Parts: sequence; structure tokens; C-alpha cells
Amino acid sequence: MMKKKTKKESERRKLIRKRSPKEKNMVQKLYDTCKEVFANGKAGYVPPPSDIHRLKLVLDSLEPEDIKLTVPSLEFSSRSGTEDEAPLVTYIKLHECNKFSIGIFCLPPCGVIPLHNHPGMTVFCKLLAGTMHATSYDWVQNHQQFNHCEQQSGIRLAKVHFDADITAPCDASVLFPKSGGNLHCFKALTPCILLDVLGPPYSESEGRHCTYYQDFTYDCFSGMTEDVKEVKVEEDGTRYAWLEEKNEQFVVLGGTYEGPTIQI
Repeated sequence: MMKKKTKKESERRKLIRKRSPKEKNMVQKLYDTCKEVFANGKAGYVPPPSDIHRLKLVLDSLEPEDIKLTVPSLEFSSRSGTEDEAPLVTYIKLHECNKFSIGIFCLPPCGVIPLHNHPGMTVFCKLLAGTMHATSYDWVQNHQQFNHCEQQSGIRLAKVHFDADITAPCDASVLFPKSGGNLHCFKALTPCILLDVLGPPYSESEGRHCTYYQDFTYDCFSGMTEDVKEVKVEEDGTRYAWLEEKNEQFVVLGGTYEGPTIQI
């Protein structure tokens, strides 16, 4: 593990050192890499490991200054969060086409990106600044003993993939159509800058719409039968939750991208 980590850090530092004046536009490098990695552009497509590694390497070398963003300069929403209402999050679109999208979420303290899915997508997330709590899930497959409960209650069983605080600088994370934490949510503990790459992006016309969920611990539903309440944490620490679809939208403030120009 130490050798792998040392090698990866060495590659990252080497990439930063090798930036020539013409290559200092790291946003352009990110766009060019995404264009190659997501050339297939189809829902459910997972890039090969070599392409995933290549794109992660670019993301891991990115810093807020590369996008002309720093935490003190961010103009977060002035609306204060309350016990029932989180402050608004700002979204800045860098690029979007039918094959991939690149965007930045700027979250004030207590800002929340609610639990949502990524149908047929491979997603790269890079926390550029701040500290946030991240939780992600994957659907539990082939659990026939719970099918009747899902049909009756409209909920579905999910396995916890990640549930912890993360602080920048950190490596980019990757989620896949059926694994890696395809459903996730974030809550900012400090002002945060989060960069998102989606391949392919959401598309209503192609059936990739964003669905939001409420998560509950396995024993929270009073109407469930005893066999459902028997779901427990496994010996390896695997945890479960029930996810219920929510009929609501995530409202964000639109921000203006003022970073380096991207040549399409």
C-alpha cells in the first residue's frame, strides 16, 4: 500500500512540475481528458481502468487557483440556514455536452447536496477546498426476501458505501453505474468547493433524470415486518439503510464561470 501511495503521489507531483506555460490551463487539460475518456458517450459505459486513472490524475492535481476560485473569494448565499432549511448552494457550469459535463458546487457551511442517484453514469468528484460529510450508497441486488416489503412500502434497500468526513486536499472519488456509491449526499462543515464530472450527464429525453431520496435506518419503518427489522450490520462492518424516493427538486443558485477559457 505504501508503495502504491508513494508512486501515485510521485505521479501527481510530476504532473504539476511538468506544467509548461502552454499547459498551465489545467481546466483545458481536464476538458481534453474528459473528451477522450467519455468519447463513447453512452449510458452505462464505464471507462477502462487506464482512462479512470488518467482522469483521476488530472483531477488530483487540480487546485482551486486553477479555476480562479478560492474560499475567501467565494460569494456564498446570504440566506442563513435554519433547523429545517439549509442555505442555498451555488452551481457553476464549466462545460456540458451530450457525453459529459463539468461543474462546480460552492457550498456555504451547512449547505447540503441532498441524496440523489446517477443512473447509467460514471462520476468523478473532487473536493477542492473545505471539509464536508459525505454519505453514499449502492442498491442491494437479489434480495428476494425484501421484495414484498419494497412493493408495499415504496422503499428500497441500500448498502452504505461511504459515511465519513472528508477534507481537502484529497484524492478524487469515482462512482459507477452499479457500484462505488452511485447514490450520494454531501453536507458542508466549512465553506466547500466541489468539482463534479458526469459521464454521460443527466438527460430527461434519454431517461437519465435525477431522483432524490430520504434515507432511513433499517428499523425506522413502523409498518415493516419482523424479517425486515432483522437486517443487521454484518461482521465485516457492512451497514444498510432504506431509501425512499422524494418528490422534490434541488434548487441551486446559478454562478458565473470566470476561470480560464476552454477551447472546445
